[in-house]
Amino acid sequence: MSDDRTQVQEFFTARAADWDSRFPDDAPAYASAVAELGLRTGDRVLDAGCGTGRALPPLRAAVGPYGLVVGADLTPAMLQAAVRAGRDRDGWLLLADAGALPLRSGSLDAVFAAGLIAHLPQPAESLRELARVVRPGGTLALFHPVGRAALAARKGRRLTPDDLRAESNLGPLLAGSGWRMTSYADETARFLALAVRTG
Repeated sequence: MSDDRTQVQEFFTARAADWDSRFPDDAPAYASAVAELGLRTGDRVLDAGCGTGRALPPLRAAVGPYGLVVGADLTPAMLQAAVRAGRDRDGWLLLADAGALPLRSGSLDAVFAAGLIAHLPQPAESLRELARVVRPGGTLALFHPVGRAALAARKGRRLTPDDLRAESNLGPLLAGSGWRMTSYADETARFLALAVRTG
């Protein structure tokens, strides 16, 4: 594991136990974002960088009892918190790096990724890996329950032109990684970029 991935793991390990209590009001935003992913009954979906699994219940509701929901995360402590919260009942939890998934090519219909992109040491490579496991025409949702400006303010930072999630940066990044961005919303109360798997 690279130093970057170790740092990400250490960051989230230190915060896993109280992660949900720090953000207790995010559930409606997650449910709304999942609804925009356009999942159907029986679909197969990955929650990449699932953390404590907050997206797993709405993902399960969207795909129904016969769909497949997989939550993958790099940090064991986050997956343990998901189990403590009972979210393992809504999906299969997998200890895995989003940049090297132990999943078959084209085996999924969609990927949901909340807060993931900012923590990817090699974003283009990881987005290509997410594209690999999704069928052509499948969808990707890059989500955060607050917009870029609100998140920067929360962290005591300012937005900069090189912000990966800026529309002018994200569109080309996705296009070079097997995706075509279809919508982009950066509002105070949420960030949501949707894309379709090309090819």
